[in-house]
Amino acid sequence: MRSFQRRIAEFNARAIRVVAISVDEPDINRRHRQKLGFTLKFISDPQAGAIRRYDLLHKGAGPSGTDIARPAEFLIDSTGTVRWFNLTESVLVRARPGQVLKVIDDLKMASTVGG
Repeated sequence: MRSFQRRIAEFNARAIRVVAISVDEPDINRRHRQKLGFTLKFISDPQAGAIRRYDLLHKGAGPSGTDIARPAEFLIDSTGTVRWFNLTESVLVRARPGQVLKVIDDLKMASTVGG
């Protein structure tokens, strides 16, 4: 998330909202955002409804065997259609902001030329 925060202006310039979703309670997310100085939006999903909807629940992979969300990045358009996604099994492997920005630009270019 730090790398996305550092490049937030580039996402904002493209009218893209970066949102993090986790199983953490709202107060935990709030403290995390404040501690790290994030301006990104954090959504709490302690019952894992959205996480389950996108098949991202990683059962028993959290501290003390708790369920957590699998690492993933999604680009979802204003109609709710998933335009691109990146799924990994490791919290250490994630899409980088530059990669996501390129996908955004490629998708925008494809839609302007009828692709």
